Amino acid sequence: MGDMSDALTAAIARRRDDLITLTQDLIRMPTINPPGHRYGEICEYLDRRLHRSGFASEYIRAYGTPGDSEKYPRWNLIARRHGTRPGDCVHFNSHTDVVEVGRGWTRDPFGGDLDGDRIYGRGACDMKGGLAASVIAAEAFIEVHPDYAGSIEISGTADEETGGFGGVAYLAGQGHFTHVDHVLIPEPLGEDCICLGHRGVWWAEIETYGEIAHGSMPFLGDCAIRHLGAVLQEFEDKLYPALARKRTDMPVIPEGARKSTMNINSFHGGEPEPEGRFDGLPAPNVPDRARMVIDRRFLIEEDIRDVKREITEILDGLTQNRKNFRYDIREIQRVIPTMTDKTAPVAEATAAGIRATCGHAPRYVVSPGTYDQKHIARIGRLKNCIAYGPGILELAHRPDEYIEVSAMERSATVMGKVLERLLLARHAPATAPKPPTVRQ
Repeated sequence: MGDMSDALTAAIARRRDDLITLTQDLIRMPTINPPGHRYGEICEYLDRRLHRSGFASEYIRAYGTPGDSEKYPRWNLIARRHGTRPGDCVHFNSHTDVVEVGRGWTRDPFGGDLDGDRIYGRGACDMKGGLAASVIAAEAFIEVHPDYAGSIEISGTADEETGGFGGVAYLAGQGHFTHVDHVLIPEPLGEDCICLGHRGVWWAEIETYGEIAHGSMPFLGDCAIRHLGAVLQEFEDKLYPALARKRTDMPVIPEGARKSTMNINSFHGGEPEPEGRFDGLPAPNVPDRARMVIDRRFLIEEDIRDVKREITEILDGLTQNRKNFRYDIREIQRVIPTMTDKTAPVAEATAAGIRATCGHAPRYVVSPGTYDQKHIARIGRLKNCIAYGPGILELAHRPDEYIEVSAMERSATVMGKVLERLLLARHAPATAPKPPTVRQ
């Protein structure tokens, strides 16, 4: 295997310029979500690229999922290439959507600028650099080992940044992972880290109610914003200290995420203002409604029922102790924590690739936020799934996001070695290869 791996490493090194160009091309397609721009375009680009290496592609639109429309269709691509004999299916899954640009950039967020070892742009780190690395790894592996067993799949999927319902969740629900044996998701956790899973999440909207009155006589009304402010104060006094005391044995990174956390995503109150810039004065009313959206991240040691109970007990306490306090709470999203075992075949293959490429043992981590492993594990019922890819997690969603070319190159080498370990086995599984998908 040593000589073969040396040939693979050399094949990836020869593709350095191609890796840079591919990453830049992907960044220069502003697939911003929401609302979901240019999903079809990036799928077509990947199809053309992978077709040159013998992949057959299938386009899948997630009809009826949140955000899907004729203006913003939720297009996904699965490209598959079969080997010469039966074997396992290794699937590389990358999301193609990126978050909004935000403020504070000093470079063109969709320019794909190369500066030294860094390529800058929205999505460079999260996760178009990882997608590019997986493509280069697969192409180099096929060149060096044309007589491999099983099959390789590369997918570009929609909507991970808004929950993945128009992407991996839809594909899993349609049965597209039933024939897959190993999944590697190139999220930016670092080229020597194996991400085994993620914390859980519970999103909810809390709404408080008051009574409208003239703003000059607020004593005749009841201010819903003040009621919601009381909720915030209870969170500060009781909930946040309790969350800070909870710790996990999961190897979550960064260190601050090894405890339970909660973010206030948004806060709204009073009469809605006109869309766009508002230069006038607000209505002189006492607000009769106010709402907030909370983002509660919880640990594998916690039960979702307890997570919800901590919130509702505070709200129920205010109902009893605060005059005229009324509320509603609506669940928006829930994701149960997941963690793959270190001994899972894809994890062991990746660990071996990291040791061979980086010269040391991998670091096992868990992501502070969720990603599409949740859908593969829960809906697709495939536990043999990890996240592994180049990039610095803390750069995701930030201004001047970048990916290092050298990190992508090392990660591509690890991914190629994963394919060597899983698809060059002497005794391949006794399953027949599936017929190639018609390229649309």
